[in-house]
Amino acid sequence: MSKEFLTAVEDRRTVYALGKKAVVSDARISEIVEFAVKHSPSSFNSQSARVVVLLDEQHDKFWDLTKSTLKAMVSEEQWVSTEQRLDGFKAGYGSVLFFEDASVVEGLQNAFPSYKDNFPIWSGHSSGMLQFVVWTALEAEGFGASLQHYNPLVDGFVQKEWNVPANWKLQAQLVFGEPVAAAGAKEFQPVSDRVKVYN
Repeated sequence: MSKEFLTAVEDRRTVYALGKKAVVSDARISEIVEFAVKHSPSSFNSQSARVVVLLDEQHDKFWDLTKSTLKAMVSEEQWVSTEQRLDGFKAGYGSVLFFEDASVVEGLQNAFPSYKDNFPIWSGHSSGMLQFVVWTALEAEGFGASLQHYNPLVDGFVQKEWNVPANWKLQAQLVFGEPVAAAGAKEFQPVSDRVKVYN
C-alpha cells in the first residue's frame, strides 16, 4: 500500500463544522463519485450501488425537507437540538445519497438461492465500502464530511423530489463542505487487542 493511500485513510474523519465554499469544482465532485461507483467492489460483481449527488440549492432542499419531516415527529424539547444539528448539515455544500438497487439483490437471490439470506448483507457491505471510498476521496480533495442515516424517514420525499426509482433503497447520506473547524480528538483502543496475526 502506498503511503498516500494510508494517509488518506488516516485523515478521513467525521467533520461537523462545514461551510458552503466549494473546495473543488462540481465537475470534480461528479468525477470522484463516478469513479468510486465504478471501482468500489460488490458481491458477485453485482454493481448494485446507486447514487444521487445533491449540490448547492438541491442540497439545501434536502435538509429543509428533512427538517419539515422531523419537526412533525419530535417533541418540542427535542426539536431545539434536532434543528441545530440539521442546520449544521445544511450549512455544508453538498450531500451524496447512497442507495442499493433492490432489484439487483433480488435477482441474485433468485439466481443463487443457496446464498439468498446473504445477498442483502453483502449488499450492505458493498454500500459501506462505496461510502468509505467517496468520503475518503472527498476529504483528500479538501472537504470535510460526516455520514448520516435519516432513512427511512426521508425516503418518501427523496423518491418524489429527485425521481428516484422505488427499487433504489436509501442506505446513508454523506454531508460535505468546506471544513470550518477541525475534527475533534479521537481515542483509539489498543490495536493489539483488536487484531490477531499468526505466522
